[in-house]
Amino acid sequence: MSIRFRNYTKQAGITDDYYKVRSFFIKLGYAEFTYTRWDWMITHVMLDKESVGKIGMWEDNEQIVGVATFDCMLGEGFCLTLPEYTYLKKEMLSYAKSNFSKDGSFGVMIADTDLEFQDIASELGFIATKEKENDAIFYTDKTPTAYDLPEGFNITSMKETYDLYQYRRVMWKGFNHELNGEGELKFTKEVEQLAKEAMLRPNVDLSLKIAVTEPNGNFVSYCGMWYDEEAGYAVIEPVATDPDYRKMGLGKVAVLEGIRRVKELGAKTVLVGSSQQFYYSIGFRPYKTTTMWKER
Repeated sequence: MSIRFRNYTKQAGITDDYYKVRSFFIKLGYAEFTYTRWDWMITHVMLDKESVGKIGMWEDNEQIVGVATFDCMLGEGFCLTLPEYTYLKKEMLSYAKSNFSKDGSFGVMIADTDLEFQDIASELGFIATKEKENDAIFYTDKTPTAYDLPEGFNITSMKETYDLYQYRRVMWKGFNHELNGEGELKFTKEVEQLAKEAMLRPNVDLSLKIAVTEPNGNFVSYCGMWYDEEAGYAVIEPVATDPDYRKMGLGKVAVLEGIRRVKELGAKTVLVGSSQQFYYSIGFRPYKTTTMWKER
């Protein structure tokens, strides 16, 4: 094997390297960084576009076999390889430490089942912290997706109701920006363009971007669902509900409708990066945990 290292392109957005890295994540399968996390990151409004060229790729015969990446912003990293290339992780972690640090701090996310990588991190002076990421799983062949939609409310999707203002509005409210004192959404041309870039791109199925509407047609709950037939599993990201409409079961409706749709497309499992009781209450089960390791 002749392993070659190179950096990701310095150009943000949808590029040839975007597709190559996405194919790597599809081939890798479920891990602490999935194909959907890559899709979500690469057009995210918070992406540090000036740093994308720091993402590292290891290739064997021009095929990517390992990726060291951050998630939107520097300060932490992920080092992932195909199973037969785990020996690269020591080199990858050293690279990530040197290139992904922010204000002198760096942490790496390591799956709690990856004992080999834990040993490598320990050897390089890292120690596990209390910071964790939790994934929960829904088995579509075991758990029903039936739900009750309150009278006067309806289900739509971005395919049926392509409304970027309503999308940004429910996200703004649902992630408590107004409650935190940031005021109402300012839907500028720039905000609209960023939302468009995130929504209208390859590998997005608008019929899986689910919204629940109130009687006046406003989006009051939203569930973004991601599915790729080749990967075989779906992922939920994000879920948000307008604070004025919480405790009505609308978030549950949006999530279960999304699951119902990906089940029809062939998904056997649906993952969500969360340990919230909300997900366990509607049929998700604890699945995997990942721990942040930082230098001693």
